Amino acid sequence: MAARLDGRQLASQIEARLQSAISTGLEHAGRPPGLAVLRVGDDPASGVYVANKEKACSRVGITNHGAHLPADTPASTVLAAIERLNRDPAVDGILLQLPLPAGLLEGPLLAAIDPTKDADGLHTLNLGHLLKGEPGPRSCTPAGVMALLVAAGIELAGKRAVVVGRSILVGQPMALMLQAANATVTVAHSQTTDLAALTRMADVLVVAAGRPRMIGAEHVKPGAVVVDVGIHRKPEGGLCGDVRFEEVEPIAGAISPVPGGVGPMTVTMLLVNTVTSWCGRCGLENPLADLLP
Repeated sequence: MAARLDGRQLASQIEARLQSAISTGLEHAGRPPGLAVLRVGDDPASGVYVANKEKACSRVGITNHGAHLPADTPASTVLAAIERLNRDPAVDGILLQLPLPAGLLEGPLLAAIDPTKDADGLHTLNLGHLLKGEPGPRSCTPAGVMALLVAAGIELAGKRAVVVGRSILVGQPMALMLQAANATVTVAHSQTTDLAALTRMADVLVVAAGRPRMIGAEHVKPGAVVVDVGIHRKPEGGLCGDVRFEEVEPIAGAISPVPGGVGPMTVTMLLVNTVTSWCGRCGLENPLADLLP
């Protein structure tokens, strides 16, 4: 039976570290770290995600400077909100919650965020820092995956890793982080022929395809580490991932569940990026640097 990569447990441990870092640095900094989550429109899933992020901020001592704008807000008003947050000295991290309502282009708005306040690690400059192995905010979901693997003691150097999915949000930065850990990485996608033949070669398989239950036992080498980034609502209720968990768990060496695997780590790494920015702005040593690949 596969070992569980428990994101909830690890997220709780990291939150304790975040609380300690904030408590220790608060007197010198003169203020707590601040995160602004900017939500536009009323996408139901976004509402849940934003609420979870705000609760996590409250638990560790990060102040919330976010705003919720109507769906018909023009791009110029959203841009003005971002520029205001860029100038606000109490804000260390900014996140533009996606997806945006129809008619709003995410590219120009994401590009307008101050790269040093880019809590989601998706600014072009920060993706460039990742590519070059330079410090900077890291994409939250792949950074969370790396933290899970490190905490589980999974050695990546020299291993064959396959990432299913090539999005800028997860797949591409995930591949770069695995490469930086000295794994040999292949990225598969919708045009990959004979996907199962490729994924069966993986010692570490990260699935971020956005397709419910697409990966089953026929895709996985016995003993492989399987990380399921997907999360979907099932028609009959409940949640599932991109992996058919009940098929894969008996043959994998380790596997992340859905829910309770990667999801909690994504939120936690958002907090890590914010507190790291706060440390830099306030002249504090960053005790969380080991969490940013």
